[in-house]
Amino acid sequence: MSMEFPDGFLWGGAVAANQYEGAYDVDGKGLSIQDVLPKGGIGAPPTDQPTPDNLKLGGIDFYHRYAEDIALFAEMGFKIFRFSIAWSRIFPNGDEAEPNEAGLAFYDRVLDECEKHGIEPMITISHYETPLHLSKAYDGWVNRKLIGFYERYARTLFERYGSRVKYWLTFNEINSVLHAPLLSGGIWTPKDQLSEADLYQAIHHELVASASATRIAHEINPDLKVGCMIIAIPVYPLTPDPNDVLKVMQTDHSNLAFGDVHVRGRYPGFFLRTLREKGIELDITDADREMLTNTVDFVSFSYYMSICESASGGERGRGNIMGGVINPTLPASEWGWQIDPVGLRIVLNQFWDRWGKPLFIVENGLGARDELVEVDGVPTVVDDYRIAYLRDHLIQVREAIADGVELWGYTWWGPIDLVSASTAQMSKRYGFIYVDRNDDGTGTLARFRKKSFGYYQQLIASNGACLDS
Repeated sequence: MSMEFPDGFLWGGAVAANQYEGAYDVDGKGLSIQDVLPKGGIGAPPTDQPTPDNLKLGGIDFYHRYAEDIALFAEMGFKIFRFSIAWSRIFPNGDEAEPNEAGLAFYDRVLDECEKHGIEPMITISHYETPLHLSKAYDGWVNRKLIGFYERYARTLFERYGSRVKYWLTFNEINSVLHAPLLSGGIWTPKDQLSEADLYQAIHHELVASASATRIAHEINPDLKVGCMIIAIPVYPLTPDPNDVLKVMQTDHSNLAFGDVHVRGRYPGFFLRTLREKGIELDITDADREMLTNTVDFVSFSYYMSICESASGGERGRGNIMGGVINPTLPASEWGWQIDPVGLRIVLNQFWDRWGKPLFIVENGLGARDELVEVDGVPTVVDDYRIAYLRDHLIQVREAIADGVELWGYTWWGPIDLVSASTAQMSKRYGFIYVDRNDDGTGTLARFRKKSFGYYQQLIASNGACLDS
């Protein structure tokens, strides 16, 4: 029996400025932490300055090709396009009093193209690209002053674009700061030298800043919808041993605490216990506690994989920012990310049951090595593996909706090939659109539609009904 998704379901795609814009030093843009992370953002030490082998410096040149790319998204039928704004394009150092007008004007032009094609924009305010000056001079979010700098930046965006953009996300994958302090929190102190007290203080500062941005947005325009964004990663016990189940609960807690604060406006008891047992006393003011009560309108998340946990340890997965024990029942991508469509249904139900807020899947996708071939004289990629991944996951999304979950939309991660965040490769491709750029930086940057382009186009046009064909 054919079933459609809800009327008005927002289909689209998601990207990040540091992975696709390029033009890292154009029109007054300052440097971000990404410009000195040439080998990816997870565990990769920064360099002293940008180096030629950093593919993110050029991205896929969206800065100059945005009209062409958005037209391709429109051809697929996108209802929504999630993109991030480069903080250092608006405030080059991050602590200036006045914004860079050339940076603001660029995003005006991007929004013009979205409006031209009837595509709803969704903006991520901070997506893994803290201005480099804030990282080096202030040690990133360890420093309370970053709350004020972020408030000024967010207010600037809301005042400039608040009449044009309804959906906003405050921080990308905010719970990742536990595992990638520089990438997620702009913390310049090396991870192996960073105290747990400073890490948790940085987390607190980000959470206060997120709540403050939510308050500012609602003051400027009460119709704006502000969401948090977290990594969703269902955790399974490796065995039925109760100690494995307890280990799962503890791992879950460390991830879910971020959503709890955003939705409930206060720290959960298990998080406070963690601080007590670590001997950490955070600097939390009464004003902070009041600010945290500015809760989000919806919860968004990325979903790529599930993990197992065991009290007795086990073989750890590779390439996954969140760690975890390998699940012996699941296949994995070439980069070691275990593929689990049912896990998406599980996490949708978990989040809906826990928080009762509308949900939005803002990242889901498959990184794979693609081969450009000619079919009937037209360059393309026959990526049936990507189509199967998409179909299998969306079938489970539909099941979750039937379970009663309120889901606003789905944006595939990387609808156009871009530079990988974790590995800084072009060969780890996610897109429905192939971009002619290689890991050594060569290529014409020409765009080609993959087979999955047509499949996603049909899927959107049928509002999901073609999943049954």
